[in-house]
Amino acid sequence: VNEEIGINKNENTILVASFNALRLGEKQKDYRTFAQILAKFDLIGLEEVMNEKGVKKTQAYLEKLTNEKWDYIISENSVGSENYREYFAFIYRKSKFSEARGLGFYKEKDENEFMREPYGAYFKAGNFDFVYIIAHSVFGDKEKQRLLEAANYVNVYEYFSKLTNEDDIIIAGDFNTAADNMAFKNLSDKYNVSYILEPNENLTTLSDNKLVSSYDNFFINSKKTKEFTGNSGVYNFIKNNNYAIIKKYVSDHLPIFSEYSITEDLD
Repeated sequence: VNEEIGINKNENTILVASFNALRLGEKQKDYRTFAQILAKFDLIGLEEVMNEKGVKKTQAYLEKLTNEKWDYIISENSVGSENYREYFAFIYRKSKFSEARGLGFYKEKDENEFMREPYGAYFKAGNFDFVYIIAHSVFGDKEKQRLLEAANYVNVYEYFSKLTNEDDIIIAGDFNTAADNMAFKNLSDKYNVSYILEPNENLTTLSDNKLVSSYDNFFINSKKTKEFTGNSGVYNFIKNNNYAIIKKYVSDHLPIFSEYSITEDLD
């Protein structure tokens, strides 16, 4: 892992990340390296969590590495199909958060909206309280399945907004399609919610020898969530082109992050 990549560490902000952790708890995993990557952030939404054991193990490695307490929230059950199911989890640096609680899964209008319903949690760090929803869209046999799910995130935003009356809502995850796809446009048309990372410049998935696609992103309403500092990106820890090794022992995605000010509550 390339440790030289500096990520802004600031007392008055939190770094929120999303990471598709590639079958965490099931696949052979270099937990030390995995924890080294996560320790750059304060809160990480994890997709592709296979079991709680993997999250507990990650927590133990993080605590050992940072000499700080970490805690986690894991979805009450796994979601998916008969052949493949996964949990969602959030892992966070305890000292940064005064409140953290799961809000459950998005309740679908009909059961075909999502293969894996997105999962939300409420967090409070300093004066910034927000809802963080993580998602892992279907890949499917055809692009159409992905785009249908992309068009349903507007309902997810609406659901958690009504559930919590919270203006600060962050949706992130692995959408298996680029965030500038027209299928997401209803989010910006209806709620002024749009992606943070420019897909053309922010590739997040790995092949054996290069970065390939921009599947991971954040969606926020930056007019409402003024706490967003503008600092965001993909954490590219690849060293000496070791893509194949990272894919095998860490993940086939890179984590994405965005930074928020926690000193003033702006809403």
